[in-house]
Amino acid sequence: MSDCIFCKIVEGKIPSRKVYEDDDLLAFLDINPAAPVHVLVIPKQHVESLADCTPEHAVMLGKLFGKLGEIARAQGLTDGFRTIVNTGRVGGQEVYHLHAHILGGPQPVGPMLVRH
Repeated sequence: MSDCIFCKIVEGKIPSRKVYEDDDLLAFLDINPAAPVHVLVIPKQHVESLADCTPEHAVMLGKLFGKLGEIARAQGLTDGFRTIVNTGRVGGQEVYHLHAHILGGPQPVGPMLVRH
């Protein structure tokens, strides 16, 4: 997608601070971190959101989720981390390219959600 910021990062048109890359995935530091460690992990293939995934995306999703622990440990998160996938407007998705957030640091990251 020509207007997708994450696709532009994959293509090298926008710089990023990469922490992991292979043929299918790219992981880079968030430019506006919400925790001491905040990494975004994206598939190189453009998929708008988790809601758009079908059984045909199973291999990509397996690889994405299968790499999160390795990427987190490489960033020093050996005592745990939070993984978030925001989906759609109500889910808080801001960039419409599937991505997982890895968040952590030396202190607990806090409650999951504010209870209503």
